[in-house]
Amino acid sequence: MRRITLLFMALLAMTAVAGNPIKAVDHENLDPNTMPGENFYHYACGGWMLNHPLDPQYARFGTFDQLRENSLDQVKKIITTLGTNNPRGSIKQKVGDLYALGMDSIRLNAEGMAPLKAGINQYKSLTRDQFMGAIADLHKGIAEPFFNSAVMADLKDSNTNMFYLTQGGLGMGDRDYYLENDANTVKVRNAYFNYIQKIFELIGYKKGNAKKAAQHVMSIETALAKVAMTREETRDYSKLYNVMSYDQLKSSYPNINWGQYFAALDINDLDKVCVFQPKSLAKVNEMIKSLKEEDIREYLIFKYADAASPYLSDAFADANFDMYSRAMSGKQAKMPRWKHSLEVPNTMMGEAVGQLYVEKFFPADSKKKMQQLVDNLKKALGEHIATLSWMSPKTKVNALVKLNSFTVKIGYPDKWFDYSALDIDPNKTYWENIMAARRFQAEYEYSQLGKPVDKERWFMTPQTVNAYYEPSSNEICFPAAILQAPYFDPNADEACNYGAIGVVIGHEMTHGFDDQGRNFDHNGNMVDWWTAEDAAKFQELADKLGAQYSAEVVADGVHANGQFTMGENIADHGGLRVAYSAFKKTDQGKGDALIDGFTPDQRFFLSYANVWAANITKEEMLRRTKVDPHSLGINRVNVAIRNLDEFFKAFNIKPGMKMWRDPADRVIIW
Repeated sequence: MRRITLLFMALLAMTAVAGNPIKAVDHENLDPNTMPGENFYHYACGGWMLNHPLDPQYARFGTFDQLRENSLDQVKKIITTLGTNNPRGSIKQKVGDLYALGMDSIRLNAEGMAPLKAGINQYKSLTRDQFMGAIADLHKGIAEPFFNSAVMADLKDSNTNMFYLTQGGLGMGDRDYYLENDANTVKVRNAYFNYIQKIFELIGYKKGNAKKAAQHVMSIETALAKVAMTREETRDYSKLYNVMSYDQLKSSYPNINWGQYFAALDINDLDKVCVFQPKSLAKVNEMIKSLKEEDIREYLIFKYADAASPYLSDAFADANFDMYSRAMSGKQAKMPRWKHSLEVPNTMMGEAVGQLYVEKFFPADSKKKMQQLVDNLKKALGEHIATLSWMSPKTKVNALVKLNSFTVKIGYPDKWFDYSALDIDPNKTYWENIMAARRFQAEYEYSQLGKPVDKERWFMTPQTVNAYYEPSSNEICFPAAILQAPYFDPNADEACNYGAIGVVIGHEMTHGFDDQGRNFDHNGNMVDWWTAEDAAKFQELADKLGAQYSAEVVADGVHANGQFTMGENIADHGGLRVAYSAFKKTDQGKGDALIDGFTPDQRFFLSYANVWAANITKEEMLRRTKVDPHSLGINRVNVAIRNLDEFFKAFNIKPGMKMWRDPADRVIIW
């Protein structure tokens, strides 16, 4: 199941004034030379963008990244004090040693490609009848050659786990990088080919042989790209839910040794699977038989070395950066080693770090205040649903049942993930320990097949600056790290809290009713609870909203993809409307008192815009348009707010101004 998340959100720094609410709307963030009616995003964020030129280590840096930096600094304070002399097997030992291994650049450079030798030699000796075992081993959290697999809740039975097979195998992440021929895509594709060749050279291939191997890898990935579902198609769960028995799987894809594959994953007694993309798996079935053994071996070797490259010597790490960060995103400098090293235990042992994090940095009153805001937003969304003009009473009842069935998770889980069986050994190489951590997590995921779905589980760590909605459990989750100043503060005025964290809450709630979430009922099952007429009206409105975004030019004549970003656009749209309604029930929302020269409504919309203040490279804008289901920040502001009548009133925006949108063209879904 794909978590539906609110990524890259944050609020600008708030400055405390003794005896007064925090002034979340900072005049320094504004561009006085831009009128609100001409370009509201630049009016609200232009000053911030000017005062925060893009650091070379980033492809995009905004107020979200500021908050994430704060969270990383907090985690750094925890991890750097752990040391490396802790009792063997303790959480402190595992986290501390994993971090220290990443920081030891002298050892990493001395080892060179040595940590890869055993694995590469194993792949070089494989025969065709051994490939599926090796592929399964890589699928244990290491890489995704040919396809990928996972155990998740059954889309139509949310209490039961199911085995899923999904398309994969693409190093550049999206099919368009292999198939399109615009200048930027060709540049990235050429860089990727050079990177593949460089990796082969670093592991000992002579230049000519490395080039041939790169051609084989590129040929395999291009063939997979040609049959891969588009981004838009992967949003339609009805196309993805293709359930078949194990016998049907074996007969449909007979060239794939499924017995060997599942045995390597330690999965027995499999009765059924869900194949998300049958066309892609059919191509894999063909390739496993038709490709030369040497081509497959080279492809697996590259996937293995590619996955390891960020955790090896500088030569490997630099090659990885030049491809995935410089060529694809436009970054000009690597992040400091401590950040990269910190991310390893912070993600691979996330809840272990999270437990230490909340003990030190998460005040109990934040959870209480957040619960109050959630309750207020739920009430506002319920009122919106009840008064929708396009929805029938029958569907409204079902929508309200779903809303009132939301599970709300705030701060941190009630039970922590158990890492006691994970062994981190400082005498082994960094890459060996990373593989151990990844396999440990993957083996746990696969072990859940045949067990009930754990509804108490969290899919983000407490120290993650983010939030999510999970359709299969109908839950919204707000980790601790997003619930702190400057993002959320109980001392801020209501307009700013509702314009920022309030929209986050409304955004996640609305995900339960976006183009994907709406297909699931209050129990998290993929059930059609809509009348045909209501579904058609919803789609008409969604298409109209999508067209607004698709009309926007990203860069180099490339348009935004309103269909691919539909879910996030609907969630932004609904989150804004619901948060605004909830805000208007507060004392500040009911009044018109100025703070720093702004009305309450103006402060609400300015706070929302400041969430998206950022500088971004052209390369990153184009990359995100291909792979990110979220719209760019400028569109999350300028397109979204122009559907709210209250925005035009707040800033006296009239016909003829660029930000104006005729009332007939404005969209109201939720």
